[in-house]
Amino acid sequence: MSSLFDLTGKTAIVTGSTKGIGRAIAAALARHGARVVVSSRDAERVEAAARELADEGLAVLGLPCNVGRKDELQRLVDGTLDAWGRIDIAVGNAGINPHYGPGTEIPDHTFAKIMQTNVQSNLWLAQMAADDMRRRKDGAIVYVSSIGGMFGSDVIGAYCISKAAEFQLVRNLAVELGPDNIRVNCITPGLVRTDFARALWEDEERAAARIEKTPLGRLGEPDDIAGIAVYLASDAARWTTGQSFVVDGGTSIAN
Repeated sequence: MSSLFDLTGKTAIVTGSTKGIGRAIAAALARHGARVVVSSRDAERVEAAARELADEGLAVLGLPCNVGRKDELQRLVDGTLDAWGRIDIAVGNAGINPHYGPGTEIPDHTFAKIMQTNVQSNLWLAQMAADDMRRRKDGAIVYVSSIGGMFGSDVIGAYCISKAAEFQLVRNLAVELGPDNIRVNCITPGLVRTDFARALWEDEERAAARIEKTPLGRLGEPDDIAGIAVYLASDAARWTTGQSFVVDGGTSIAN
């Protein structure tokens, strides 16, 4: 059964993977045998993350990319193909939330930027990676969404809208790419202690309320999300597509 999770010979791109959930996913994929491209907007962080993972003896390449810019995302995909000749796994983890406050007050350009970075870029990633996957009739695309897409919010509403859109993007792409044996799924984390979500979990009142409503009695850590990513990227999930998997310590069912 352990061979079901063996990613030896596979190549994976993980966007937004120099820290937090993306970093945990990239490390887990590499530790299960995949060659992994780590990426983010910050070239120095990319270099540092790739070096640290390579120091573990893992096959890792660092390529900077702002996923909200289509030309940079294309360079990321092309650079992966140039280096390793294939893309078996594409993980769209990069996302932004530059507005913390009521959605009724969000500027137009900020809302558009959130949607382009969090949703449009994931469609671009699928479009760019799918050609190579189609040639081999095999591939796995995984997006990292959020349980925010399941609920309303008075402070991160636009972000939640973008995360809900990812659920439908997964369903559509699963239908379109399924005939080529390309699986498309979504991970839906609860509140995880990352720099990205710091405004939420550092708010002691909000954090305490969340923990109280979480059956497992704690907030998430980045490594809590890595296992489901390995599953979805591996042969263990070969008949799984179009799904959104909630990993939140039970928060959503308790609410």
